[in-house]
Amino acid sequence: MSARAIVVRELGPPARHRIEPVDVPAPGSGEARVAIVAAGMNFPDLLMLEGRYQYRPELPFIPGMEAAGTVIGTGPDAGRFRPGDRVIVRMRNGAFAEQVNLREEQLLPLPVGMSFAEGATFSVAAITAIHALADRGRLQRGETLLVLGGAGGVGLAAVEFGARLGAQVIAACAGPEKAAIARARGAHHVVDHPREDLRERVLELTGGRGADVIYDPVGGAGFDASMRCIGWGGRLLVIGFATGTIPRLKANLALLKGCSVIGVRAGESARRDPELGRRNLRRAFEIAAEGGLRPNISHRVPFHEFPEAYRILAERRAIGRVALLMGEDDRP
Repeated sequence: MSARAIVVRELGPPARHRIEPVDVPAPGSGEARVAIVAAGMNFPDLLMLEGRYQYRPELPFIPGMEAAGTVIGTGPDAGRFRPGDRVIVRMRNGAFAEQVNLREEQLLPLPVGMSFAEGATFSVAAITAIHALADRGRLQRGETLLVLGGAGGVGLAAVEFGARLGAQVIAACAGPEKAAIARARGAHHVVDHPREDLRERVLELTGGRGADVIYDPVGGAGFDASMRCIGWGGRLLVIGFATGTIPRLKANLALLKGCSVIGVRAGESARRDPELGRRNLRRAFEIAAEGGLRPNISHRVPFHEFPEAYRILAERRAIGRVALLMGEDDRP
């Protein structure tokens, strides 16, 4: 059987890549075949196309880390899911396709009341925020959390989860529309960065103390400013480099601030410590069942218009998440 997929045959911008028919064999032992309805767009997907991400799959490859759809078939020894089940798909790459075969452990039941597009954009952002703030940052009630990219997908999840942990949350994002979304998700203060000076505003909002924990999925100049407004003994969480610029750490600032710079890789941490991954997954779904951590999807883009979805992401036009639609989403 064949299905269509975005196939990357050479590294470069989205315009170089095409939707092509690919063979989808019968599901193997312990596998299920899923008809993808929606896939989530992430910055790592964009970086992976250009060979700028830390994980570099061999060419050719199909991008896409997360999706949601319906099980349409199962292989031998597959018993957890049946045809008709609505599921969330988790992969390192391969989700930007109309159909995929996956091991059953790569599938999660789509929570009741969650649309396919919401399911496709839920797990990466939610689990990144939980792992970063709870496991790596050890964020405590009453501490101040600064979230860079505070209206992006992983940023909004961090704003909301940080507020749930009892932190005073400062979201850095550009423009009134993004500020309103960040406030609605729990931000106590918003810095219109880069129009406002990030260092000055954070120090002003914290009475000169600086932020206890900084969540940085942006990199570039934001990282440099963060090192100048982090508090004594603070923790700067390196999530990613949405600007495309990997900053250099000025070690003298780490010394003067007595702070820690901590790398966060939620997916790799779960692969190395499966029990940690399962615990964070349970926590994410418990919060989702209460109505929390639901993604804000600002753009739903048809599959055949995928270069536009990438442009929205690259040009920072998204407020929250971008979903790529292979089928018709059932919005609640």
